[in-house]
Amino acid sequence: MRNVVFLCDLYKKCEKLARISWKLFTFQEIYAILNYIPKIRGDYVIKKEMIAMLLAGGQGSRLGVLTANVAKPAVSFGGKYRIIDFPLSNCINSGVDTVGVLTQYQPLRLNTHIGIGIPWDLDRNVGGVSILPPYEKSTSSEWYTGTANAIYQNLRYMEGYNPDYVLILGGDHIYKMDYEVMLDFHKANHADVTLATIPVPMEEASRFGVVITDDKKQIQEFEEKPEHPRSNLASMGIYIFSWPVLKEALLKLKDQPACDFGKHIIPYCHEKGQRIFAYEYNGYWKDVGTLGSYWESNMELIDLIPVFNLYEEFWKIYTRADKIPPQYIAAGATVDKAIIGEGTEIYGEVHNSVIGSGVTIEKGAVVRDSIIMSSTVVGENTIIDKAIVAENVQIGSGCRLGTGEEVPNRMRPDVYAFGLVTIGEDSVIPSNVEIGKNTAISGETEKSDYPDGKLAGGETLIKVGER
Repeated sequence: MRNVVFLCDLYKKCEKLARISWKLFTFQEIYAILNYIPKIRGDYVIKKEMIAMLLAGGQGSRLGVLTANVAKPAVSFGGKYRIIDFPLSNCINSGVDTVGVLTQYQPLRLNTHIGIGIPWDLDRNVGGVSILPPYEKSTSSEWYTGTANAIYQNLRYMEGYNPDYVLILGGDHIYKMDYEVMLDFHKANHADVTLATIPVPMEEASRFGVVITDDKKQIQEFEEKPEHPRSNLASMGIYIFSWPVLKEALLKLKDQPACDFGKHIIPYCHEKGQRIFAYEYNGYWKDVGTLGSYWESNMELIDLIPVFNLYEEFWKIYTRADKIPPQYIAAGATVDKAIIGEGTEIYGEVHNSVIGSGVTIEKGAVVRDSIIMSSTVVGENTIIDKAIVAENVQIGSGCRLGTGEEVPNRMRPDVYAFGLVTIGEDSVIPSNVEIGKNTAISGETEKSDYPDGKLAGGETLIKVGER
């Protein structure tokens, strides 16, 4: 069995070489190797150059009723995807095959969607995708209290791969990025930390962490959401750390309440004089943290020349796909400038909208400038203008959504804005009601919930879920 011992030694040094070498061995030797591999994984450390830690536990409260029962990264996007599909696809397209997904808020749908990572080719024996919820320790039990605290609580997971570099990602942005190019930039500059940055309009810079760099892109100053920003180069919440630097910072700040990368880890590294660089990204990137940005980014998918192209062959976005029938467009139906999901039946009209899978738009119904998520039914002769309708909603016949003038929402004017009608998942809208702009509805509503058959602009009707 000399060959077995030899291969096991190679396995510890180079997983890829071990895979190639399988054909050199007999069945008996392979059986012995498979029995020995758990010992390798337990007694020694599996080496990965770079692993990714994907923060996907956020509630996304600025999306209102859309995230009442689902984490923000699991919200539908573009008719067939979920928001988390984009960073996961970026990982596998960039050659990052080990991803820890940190979940916390309403994780069920996210966990079900990711599964063992098959759609993204992340179902690996060594590496692949791992769901990392908070868990009870022998000495304590606590939720993730900040972005860096969440990473710290999974220190043992990272140590198991002994990476050279750790990539920190958010799970709630729409973009395509080759992380390998960013890693090359990190290596070329002998950086300790690299932040992905993007130029933003100066009037929006106060919403982000902003950096000031020298002519070599080394960061001289970092300000987290400054009231009066001195730069428009914003942090995207994407970081590459050299592993010893990250580990030391996490251990040093482990007792910091609500430890966060932007507020604590990056300033700590800066104060220590470590080499922190800004990798400037100039592609499409959208933080879909508000209903307005979420609606806008979906509408951009259906532009004549899309700013963000889902159809590029060389950088595919992967997702879990259900086995459902093809779409059906009835005779007399009208579809103009729209994305239509599989299994959807259209008997009415759709204009400039994104329609998910398994949706039914009945005869005489008109949908304009709207997002209709999967398994929703729009009744006969209902007219919808500029709405976001979540999954599995039943809208009766003869309704009017998005009528009248814009009035600020009385309950949450910062959330339910942009002239939108927002309807949470599993909601029921009775027939022949009228709903104004900047409104929100969640739950099984009845005709009696609508005085004079109307929900006036700026009102909120929440019978279940988010308030």
